[in-house]
Amino acid sequence: MNSILTNKTKTYISYILAILTVIAFVLFVAYRQTSELRFEAYTPYLKTILNGIKNTIFVSVLALVGSMILGFLFYLLQKSKIKYFNALIDVFTEIIYGTPLLVMIVITALLVGPAFNIRNLGFLGILALIIYMAPYMKNVYQSAFSSISEEQYQAMDLFGFTPFQKYFYIIIPQVLRILMPPMMNNFSLIIKGSALLHIITYLELYQALNNAQSKTFEFVEGYLLMWILYLLITIPLSQLTKLIERKWTL
Repeated sequence: MNSILTNKTKTYISYILAILTVIAFVLFVAYRQTSELRFEAYTPYLKTILNGIKNTIFVSVLALVGSMILGFLFYLLQKSKIKYFNALIDVFTEIIYGTPLLVMIVITALLVGPAFNIRNLGFLGILALIIYMAPYMKNVYQSAFSSISEEQYQAMDLFGFTPFQKYFYIIIPQVLRILMPPMMNNFSLIIKGSALLHIITYLELYQALNNAQSKTFEFVEGYLLMWILYLLITIPLSQLTKLIERKWTL
């Protein structure tokens, strides 16, 4: 018991020292600046920045849900016995892996959308995020479902489980335990990737601060503020992921 407490104490002390190291580095860099940082220049644009944060979270949640649905569809098609579906998903996955997200957003918004008479850039930006993340979500599903061994399926059949009982009592609890951490990590990637929607002038956090920068000309302060705000969104999400992982592995 004393050993466990000691290890925990050492871990806490290590994290405190690490955080203090980062703070010391930031203070050193700030102290070494030759000009004063003027964050107050962004006060008049607070409402716009808050709208940018709201829109960033909104599009990220939509993209997460959409990519989860599309990713699961891709997973089913890849598991299909129809070879054409298998090949189609493989080809699409390779294309996405080789395409930068910025390029995907531009192609979706300026080429694919107009081809289908869709001109809503906000919708097309979200669609680009969904399409881009879908193969990664498919891989998450594949890893999660592969954790269910063939012996477990045989045991469920042996005990006469109905399909509902198989999924509700055996499959879904195990899959969720494996699914949640990488899913939350993908959510964090989507949040950061949403910054690229500024290329189609969608008012997310990056675009909101970029607009303010063009009027205040305080570019360094703008990027620092942007960095801090993204960290305030992603770090709690990362910590939540770790908490869920610890809870579910007990």
